[in-house]
Formats: sequence, structure tokens, C-alpha cells
Amino acid sequence: MKLEGRCYCGNIRYVAEGDPMLQAQCHCRECQYITGGAPNTFIVMPLAGHKYTKGTPKGFTRSDLERAVTREFCPDCGTHLATKPPGRPVVVVKVGTLDDPKQYTPQMAIFTIDKQPFHQIPEGMKTFERRPG
Repeated sequence: MKLEGRCYCGNIRYVAEGDPMLQAQCHCRECQYITGGAPNTFIVMPLAGHKYTKGTPKGFTRSDLERAVTREFCPDCGTHLATKPPGRPVVVVKVGTLDDPKQYTPQMAIFTIDKQPFHQIPEGMKTFERRPG
């Protein structure tokens, strides 16, 4: 699969190629902060197939968490483009940044323990209170 996308202002573009490892929505409290309250919809892709083709994102890693992820944003408009977990060769691409969001087919909802009453999960979708194990 080849995913292409950009930030809101268009100053950063990326491509992510390879076999998707997971397509999901995350309801954890951290993701709610990043999205402004909604669940985070994402596709996990191989890191080797991901590159920025225009512009350079700004990374942010919390210093108060053990094994904190690095979140990559457009330094101009603030769009959250991707997340990179430490020690894993993957990139978590944000569905809202895709040129064609219809490429996203959610498989599960994770961290539903933090789900808000206004969050929607498609009927019949697998759910996990935390990370599937």
C-alpha cells in the first residue's frame, strides 16, 4: 500500500509505503489531547517506507514518561502527522492527513477504558480496554 499525505497548510508532505501492520482508532487520554477530544485514527506502517517529501516536521517527545513516543508536527500549522514509538521500526500515520482517507479501514478500537460518551465505535468492531495482547 502507498499512502501519501500532508499537513493542513501544505508545507509538509510525506509518503508511507509497505504493508499496513494495523489500522485502528485509539481512545486513550493522550490521543484525546492530541486530537482535541476525538479518538485518534491511524495506520501503522513500516518505518523504512516512510519519508517526508516536502518540508521538515518538528518532533516532540515528553521527557516525563518512560519510553515516550515522538510525535511529529508541522511547525507552521501544527498538524500532527505521525508518531514514532521508541525501539520499533514503525511509523503511526494519522488518517486525517492522508490525501485519500478512504484508504483507512479500521480493524479495532484500543484503550476504550478512556473512551468518552461522545466517541463512536462502528458496530461489530473489536474493542480492547487497553492494547491488544
